[in-house]
Amino acid sequence: MTRRLFGSVRSRATLAATLVVAVALLATGTALLLSLRSDLTGQAETEAASAARAVAVELSDGRPYDKLTGLDEDDRPVQIVDERGRVVAAGDDLEHITGTGADAVRPGKDGGGRGGEDDDGDDDSGHGSGGSDDDREARTGEVDSETGFSTGTATVDGTTADYRFASVEVEFEDRGTLTVYAGAPLAAQRSAVGTATTAMLIGFPPLLAVVAGATWLVTRRALNPVEGIRREMAAITASEDLARRVPVPDTHDEVARLALTTNETLAALESSVERQRRFVADASHELRSPIASLRTQLEVGAAHPGLLDLEGAVADTVRLQTLAADLLLLARLDAGERPGDARFDLGALAREHAEGRTGVTVTAEAVPVAGSRAQVGRVLTNLLDNALRHARSAVAVSVRAEGEWAVASVADDGDGVPEADRERIFERFVRLDEARSRDDGGAGLGLAIARDVAVRHGGTLTVGRAPAGGALFELRLPRAR
Repeated sequence: MTRRLFGSVRSRATLAATLVVAVALLATGTALLLSLRSDLTGQAETEAASAARAVAVELSDGRPYDKLTGLDEDDRPVQIVDERGRVVAAGDDLEHITGTGADAVRPGKDGGGRGGEDDDGDDDSGHGSGGSDDDREARTGEVDSETGFSTGTATVDGTTADYRFASVEVEFEDRGTLTVYAGAPLAAQRSAVGTATTAMLIGFPPLLAVVAGATWLVTRRALNPVEGIRREMAAITASEDLARRVPVPDTHDEVARLALTTNETLAALESSVERQRRFVADASHELRSPIASLRTQLEVGAAHPGLLDLEGAVADTVRLQTLAADLLLLARLDAGERPGDARFDLGALAREHAEGRTGVTVTAEAVPVAGSRAQVGRVLTNLLDNALRHARSAVAVSVRAEGEWAVASVADDGDGVPEADRERIFERFVRLDEARSRDDGGAGLGLAIARDVAVRHGGTLTVGRAPAGGALFELRLPRAR
């Protein structure tokens, strides 16, 4: 069932279109989610960096830990860590933190803090009573221009959330380097990404269903003419009526061109079948006459030996043999028999076939051609027989080279061929009125055989008017390289 379903062009086109759209939507959705996440993370980093740098600036001015305004924000985790990783100050509402490298949320007993004391018992705030200006200057620091970022979690006032932490270092001469950590919540990022993901998961299936349905309908409409062509071809095959034609859609697209080509093929096939039928009918008619004549003569001879016409019987037998040979050669040519690639001299072949014929003159150059020597010789024989049959007194044969062609001409001084019949005489079993006699004119296969041989050798055979007024037949074959 599955194989049958996906065996149709419509099903495969629908599946392919749906898969392409699904991949495109997945790639686009992933890119959008990544871009959204990156943008929101960038906003959180900017917010965290601003908060951390504000605390760092206050700290660098020598403000005591308990006076830092950034530590009083209820919804933001802030932590200050010294260079040994000890927490020296943190926001009042900070209950738990990860991702800053120091998990403590309250300064240790030796870590200072809001108003705490250092290891020497001195006030870390920088506001000890009686401090000199030099002491205050020594307690100011320099804020680093670079900002680091990390991701972690924090619990502020009982609420745990994910944060993006920014870290800014402040360097003091007396206290070393302190690092200020401030976080910005990632809840908006997570919420936006989650909402977008949910929307995509909900929206993608209906969208894919719409794409699949639209593709199915469009493909069905586009392939309807193809189905019409298929049905008509099936009907033609069943009825064997080659006169029928498939419908041509008025779309001027590939399907319309397919229908036109199919009709052209049907027309060529109809013509070929009709030609074969005529050939069989004509061949049967041509064979029936000599066979009937021969049978009659033999029956008369059997009943009355003295009345037996041996010469007529022999003539009918020769005619029958010649006709059978012609039909066999045409059958081989129609079957696509290759002419071969033997090299031979067309001029010498023309002289050979003209030798011994009364009234024939030959002017032949040595021009090499390739193919079947016997078949080309048969062409020259047929042309000479036809010329002698219609000539009054003389036939002229010439062979010459013209560029890439070898040209053999056979001209007579007869009445010639009317222009309207110059193509028709090359059809099979066609005899003009002045040559209708079967005894003198043959079966009408000689010129048809000659043209078929010429075409299968890559050449042409045409007829025109000779200088003496008769027919001029020109055989053109490619010269052998």
